[in-house]
Amino acid sequence: MPTFAHFFETLLESYPVFFEGLWLTIRVTFVSVLIAVFIGLFFALFKISQSKTLNWIANVYIAIIRGTPLIVQIFIFYFGLTEFNIPKFWAASIGLALHNGAYIAEIFRGSIQSIDKGQMEAGRSLGMSHTLAMRRIILPQAFRRALPPLGNQFIIGLKDSSLAAFIALPELFSVATTQGARTFDEMTYLLIVAVYYLVLVLIFTLLVNLLEKRLSASD
Repeated sequence: MPTFAHFFETLLESYPVFFEGLWLTIRVTFVSVLIAVFIGLFFALFKISQSKTLNWIANVYIAIIRGTPLIVQIFIFYFGLTEFNIPKFWAASIGLALHNGAYIAEIFRGSIQSIDKGQMEAGRSLGMSHTLAMRRIILPQAFRRALPPLGNQFIIGLKDSSLAAFIALPELFSVATTQGARTFDEMTYLLIVAVYYLVLVLIFTLLVNLLEKRLSASD
């Protein structure tokens, strides 16, 4: 184990090396989660649809994604679709988005179905179409209820982005393993990257909590 003085010195000296990986990790996480939210909402609406075909499509997607490892999904996009020449960034982002989308779909489905059915009926009685009532009445309330689990899923997506290192994307974990191998000081760099991830998680958790409080105050 490295001493605290050695750890702190290496932490300060390696900041320029880690900065690019930190920025790339944030970008991959943000892009993948943003896409995943749209994917999740899309398949959540499929799951609550009256159409059995749409229900089946959503169930198959969720079963496949949740039943296979994320690293396999990332590898499929990067190595399995080589004829499309997908860049590493997008292979990782799409793989993470599809993976998180399956879990977000269930989050949205549960949130939507938790809204009292009488609210939809009230909207329809006012002359709204089902789609309009869903957009103006149900979804805003469902999003507020879904925010805490969505925040958790965002943090999971942040930590899962470390798997992009296995397709040589130079994000945080990749930088740590590369520097550790170069200096033969793997433990120090693993502890450093753990600090980076911990700080990111704490920051994102704080932001989610502030957003929850703001939405609660607006109620």
